[in-house]
Amino acid sequence: MPETASRLSVTVTQVDATPTSRAAIRSHETLIDRPEAKGGLDRGPMGGELLLAALGGCFMSNLIAAAAARNVPARALSVTVEGALASAPPRFEMIELTVHAEGADAAVLDKLVEISERACIVANTLGAAVSLKIRRA
Repeated sequence: MPETASRLSVTVTQVDATPTSRAAIRSHETLIDRPEAKGGLDRGPMGGELLLAALGGCFMSNLIAAAAARNVPARALSVTVEGALASAPPRFEMIELTVHAEGADAAVLDKLVEISERACIVANTLGAAVSLKIRRA
């Protein structure tokens, strides 16, 4: 299925005869693997870690864009994403994003967080399946 404005595409293939896989995303590649303790070679993050990174990256790009569109200086923005695991079936049962910013007015930052949450594709997708909390530090 080709990538279009309404479809995104990623191809994941096994690397040689190892437990490692390679994700091809547009002109980018990243390795996906398990830690050695879980039978992997630790050549890249696990899929669950990438899911958290995808959420954080999606949210952060929208946060930066929202700040820029409103001429709000964005200094030292960061988002910490933590996921609580359930065991059967293995899944995230709760994910929490904590937004950090230096020198930002609390009310303005709260508005930017609200805008970013509404605009984030990953948050909108996961929100129906998992308890998703977003808070300001």
